[in-house]
Amino acid sequence: MISHLRSSESSSASEILCSNLAQGIHAAAQPLAVLLASLSKDYTDRMNTEELRELTASSAAEIKRVCTLFSCLQQLVLAESIKPQLSPTPLLPLLAYAADGVNLLFQQDGISLRSVLPDTCPPVLIHRSRTLQALSRVLLIVHGLSRAQDTVELIASAFADGVQIVIQNLNLSADPINAETRLSMAVAEANMRSQQARLSLILQPFTVCIELPRAPFASW
Repeated sequence: MISHLRSSESSSASEILCSNLAQGIHAAAQPLAVLLASLSKDYTDRMNTEELRELTASSAAEIKRVCTLFSCLQQLVLAESIKPQLSPTPLLPLLAYAADGVNLLFQQDGISLRSVLPDTCPPVLIHRSRTLQALSRVLLIVHGLSRAQDTVELIASAFADGVQIVIQNLNLSADPINAETRLSMAVAEANMRSQQARLSLILQPFTVCIELPRAPFASW
């Protein structure tokens, strides 16, 4: 379970999964209840054309929310049920690729994405695709929470057993976060945990910390 997004090491993977699934199902129940009430025949029969158009637009938004939540639930199950094959991977090109993938979006919204990376970095033992998905997801989350003129930092630094990645917006206080954001962050955490990495979150200021294990016998 992600609470201020530091997963409990005493909790088993199944406990974390069940907790996240329960939160996701609970979150999905709200828009489904809204749809059930607003689309009842007794209610819609009294509407004129303009009111029906407004109802269609609002219903589409609720359906999109449900789809987002169920997509996250599906990805949570996949992350927990399929164990990835890990391999030694250079990290700096992966970080640059993740930043490049969202940089245009940041620029369009007037948000600065600043990478603070070392000249060299040891290879890490990861699943490249899952790590990239988690990085991209976190960057998109902080983008969605940030405002124009904000600066988001992507920082990497090596330590004895691996590499730490920090994604932060020191001007952002994101407490509380909505159910969609919480569940999306849970997917990122599950993808990292499935490869023996760690992801934690502090909401004030918004800071995500990812710790990746160093590849055995790696030197740089």
